[in-house]
Amino acid sequence: MATRSPWPRPLSLPCCCLLLLALGGPGFFQSHAVEVDVKDLSNNTCIHAKWMMSFLIKYETNSSEYKNATLMPSTNVTHDGSTCGNNTHAPLLAIQFGAGHSWSINFTKTNETYQGNIISFTYNTNDAVFKDAKTKGPITVVVKDNMHPVQLNTVYKCHHRDSIEVANVSLFFWDVTLQAFVQNGTVSKNDSVCEADKSTVAPTTVANLTTAPITTASSPLPTTTSKPVEKPLIGNYSIKDGDKICLLATMGLQLNVSQEKPVLININPKTTNVSGSCGNTSATLRLNDSNRRLIDFTFAVKNTSTNTQRFYLKEVNITLISFINGSEPLNAGNSNLSIWDTFLGSSYMCQKEQTVLVTEDLQIHTFDLRIQPFKVQNNRYSKAEDCSPDVDNFIVPITVGAALGGLVALVLMAYFVSHKKHRNAGYQQF
Repeated sequence: MATRSPWPRPLSLPCCCLLLLALGGPGFFQSHAVEVDVKDLSNNTCIHAKWMMSFLIKYETNSSEYKNATLMPSTNVTHDGSTCGNNTHAPLLAIQFGAGHSWSINFTKTNETYQGNIISFTYNTNDAVFKDAKTKGPITVVVKDNMHPVQLNTVYKCHHRDSIEVANVSLFFWDVTLQAFVQNGTVSKNDSVCEADKSTVAPTTVANLTTAPITTASSPLPTTTSKPVEKPLIGNYSIKDGDKICLLATMGLQLNVSQEKPVLININPKTTNVSGSCGNTSATLRLNDSNRRLIDFTFAVKNTSTNTQRFYLKEVNITLISFINGSEPLNAGNSNLSIWDTFLGSSYMCQKEQTVLVTEDLQIHTFDLRIQPFKVQNNRYSKAEDCSPDVDNFIVPITVGAALGGLVALVLMAYFVSHKKHRNAGYQQF
């Protein structure tokens, strides 16, 4: 878990908002906490906020492939445009960070409650994290906030990791402390806890998540037996282009995370949303399990030396939000894959368990896999090429053995025939 230093007390400066940052602990990427006090001309606080957030953005490259980029507020954050509002403009909390990225939210209220209203996020694909982005420049997405109304003069708190998806952007928020329309410049001592935090007071069960036990030679054997990890459910996924299916996938998925301790996570197809894109040379399948586990599979087409086309799995990107209680978000990927190689127009099938190496600390196990990301006809799989490594290993020795056995039988038959003729010739001499 990340360790945090105590928050410094914000300075009192008129007509401004104050912003503080704290770096989180280790992970595939670091988390950054932000604290903002927006003050009016009388130096009274009108908005107090402290939260953590990250952004996962899918973008198209010059080669018509799709990649993921992760953004998080860093130390070079500004807060221009934040305001307490007036009779014509709503209070606004705004920050700017990185190479031209910005995020903002405005607030509305009634006689009794307040809530977030419109979230605006602008990301700049000129940033180096977008590498060879096909579209360069700032891109803005706008979405309605899903925050429930909060009583006035009450601080809203939510440690639960929540997410909002709009277009090709996923916004993640957690460890939120917020009060808008602060009265008399004093942050309230009354709290309003989000429903998600209330529901996790008692231990929760994450779908098919098991922590593998770790024992040493000197450790006593556990008195209870750990429940073995079940095989994941098989999910059927598809993407449509218009009214026709352009990508088909069937598989069971299990994530193997080895950060601080081994954790196996089964992806539940019953709680997984499917999205993605299809193209002539690149296709992406995106699986989102309960806004906590996001997996992107990117497929590509290649030309072989015999002028035939084949498709293969080229890239995998994974984002895990709170994969165990209290853990930091993880984001990892591998863009140098070359597996599930199959003739274009066919489907790839492998019923045995396979392992896709994402990083040394993160792997994907697949079960009963069948995939066709290109040239789907009549909304059905085409003829499959089977990985069948076990079958092949048995067929080769059986075939060789049968051939050798047949050869031995022919030699023996030739010997007996020749020997019989020789004996008959001996009898005729008498």
